[in-house]
Amino acid sequence: MKKSLFLTVGVIGLLTFANIAMAGGDIAAGKEKAASCAGCHGAHGEGMPPNPPIVGLDDAYFVKQLEDFKSGARESSMMGMFAKPLSSQDMANLAAYYSSLK
Repeated sequence: MKKSLFLTVGVIGLLTFANIAMAGGDIAAGKEKAASCAGCHGAHGEGMPPNPPIVGLDDAYFVKQLEDFKSGARESSMMGMFAKPLSSQDMANLAAYYSSLK
């Protein structure tokens, strides 16, 4: 009984850890993908009026905004065009990159 409980807890722990690791973005991949963002948001995401800064944003918030632009829930013809081809991993990578900048 103790052995199976220990095994179950161990497996759940490993799956949880793997899920957390997979949820994060790759900063280097995000930096590479960010080249297309620089024209409107600045070389380091500092913003270029009328475009807001995107540097240092919370990862979840950043991804949510991109998802909303992609789906059309948030309207912007320019951002919709840039967001549509992004995969979930691309979005996570961009979020990781911009949140890593200070």
